[in-house]
Amino acid sequence: MTSRRPPDRNDNGPDHGGINDEGPVSAPEDERSYFAETRQGKPKGLAVDASANPAGSEEHYHGHRDRLRLRFRDSGDRALADYELLELLLFRLIPRRDTKPIAKALLARFGSLPEVLGAPTHLLTEIKGVGDSVATDLKLVAAIAHRMLKGELKDRQVLASWSAVIEYCRAAMAFEAREQFRVLFLDKKNTLIADEIQQTGTVDHTPVYPREVVKRALELSATAIILVHNHPSGDPTPSRADIEMTKLIIDTAKPLGITVHDHIIIGKDGHASLKGLKLI
Repeated sequence: MTSRRPPDRNDNGPDHGGINDEGPVSAPEDERSYFAETRQGKPKGLAVDASANPAGSEEHYHGHRDRLRLRFRDSGDRALADYELLELLLFRLIPRRDTKPIAKALLARFGSLPEVLGAPTHLLTEIKGVGDSVATDLKLVAAIAHRMLKGELKDRQVLASWSAVIEYCRAAMAFEAREQFRVLFLDKKNTLIADEIQQTGTVDHTPVYPREVVKRALELSATAIILVHNHPSGDPTPSRADIEMTKLIIDTAKPLGITVHDHIIIGKDGHASLKGLKLI
């Protein structure tokens, strides 16, 4: 939780009220419009001291933005570091502010670009310069990316697209703060019918009910399932409880003609397959 303090200045220019609720000025509803000009051509919010914003400084970072966009347009994302890609996105979300320090602060706090997009909203807003609107837009980007990965699995045989399954599960669960247990339900052609979160637990435990898993598979007319859960600790190594629970679900599903193809454990540091480890 950030502390309240009077506005000050740093290397990026004056701090304005409304960014992370700092300062005595009441916060606008959307920090993206905070620096927008009024119809009279005057900036909203606190007046900016001309001595703190010398002539040409605005043109400097706008020139930087143009150069970054040109590199991306001509060479794609490979020409940009992670902080530059994030900075490029933040240009749209925070129109009139140097966003490089914000991009670098986000990466320093969360570790990587996927972890920034996977971070909970309340943690994103702890970063100076990131308010509720920017945090929500970052989560929107994450949701779109996840939906794209799910689209790659649609109408395809899941077992023939295993790398896509792993990427989809990592995007969905790798950076969650609590354990989730989800099930991929497949038809007789091993095509994805549904992807559902069955339970959400604590930081190191999720209750799983084998009969409920099998019951839902019967409701969806699924003939096979893939079990997936995450380890918020980052280490995907299966526990004894993970192995025993998987075997119990297999024993419950088998008499009803439902195959458990695998149980995948997702962590920030990678993933583990119980079938690949020959544990089931």
